[in-house]
This record gives sequence, C-alpha cells and structure tokens, in this order.
Amino acid sequence: MPLSVGTNAPDFTLSTKTAEGPKQNTLSDNFGKKNTLLLFFPMAFTGTCTTEMCEVSQGMNAYTDLNAAVYGISGDNPFAQEAWAQKEKITVPLLSDYEHKVARAYGVMYDSFLPQMNLGMGGVPKRSAFIIDKNGVIQYAESNDDARQLPNFDRIKAKLAELK
Repeated sequence: MPLSVGTNAPDFTLSTKTAEGPKQNTLSDNFGKKNTLLLFFPMAFTGTCTTEMCEVSQGMNAYTDLNAAVYGISGDNPFAQEAWAQKEKITVPLLSDYEHKVARAYGVMYDSFLPQMNLGMGGVPKRSAFIIDKNGVIQYAESNDDARQLPNFDRIKAKLAELK
C-alpha cells in the first residue's frame, strides 16, 4: 500500500548517470528549497514509460515554474537509464533504485511484475507519483496497479501550484 498524504517522506540517496559521470541525489537536499515530484515507473525502454518520461521532459519548464524538482525512479541500472534517456531525449533526472529499497519504502512495488510472462520480476515499481513539500511531507500520492495508466498530471500540477 502506498504511503499516504501527510506522511513524512522516507529520505533516500540514489545514483544517476549523466554525461558528466555518476552522481548521487538525496531527496532531503531539496527540503527547505523546493517541492519534489517523484515519478516511479516500471522500467526503461518500454512504451508507456517512454511516453510518460518524454511528455514530462517536454513540459519540464512548467514544473520549474512551479518550484518543483522532478525525478523519475526505476529499478533499472543507471547505465541503462542513461542510454534510454539519450535515445529518447529524456531530460528528467532518472534515479536508479536497483535494489528496490525506495519503491519498497514508498509501498509501490509489485510482488510480481508481468506474472503472465513468468519473468520472476518482484520489486519492480508501480507507476506512481508523489509530491513532497519543502518540509519533507507527502502532499500528493497516486499509485496505479495498471502499468499502462499514467499519473494524473493535471491534478499533480494543480497541487504543485497550491504549494508553490
């Protein structure tokens, strides 16, 4: 079950791979400065995930104008994430939750992803969105069992506008 609104967001540090090299991102670095939008997605190089991250990338200025940092989080390794970002021109910083600890802490992981394919992929994050305010408190939470269902970005932007 996903964490609920009003809950203190679990802090984390995850790695990303950029053109400049590996980098560590810590959620609490944003506290006191800006709101944070976490977008959990199942995996890179898949259709709906590509659609989501490309759309958010194209609209990044709207999130910047709302004083929000945006991160995409998946269990993919940072090198795969970087290759995908380059291929698809994704500008959202992608964070690697390779050990699925953050998806577990936020309560948004599948026990078994695509069980009909018998892939044995537990721990994959569900498509989910969390807004964390400048004080580190969750102000919006959405998690979808259907990996094809995108978050409600109109509601997300409206909540960020309230928090700005």
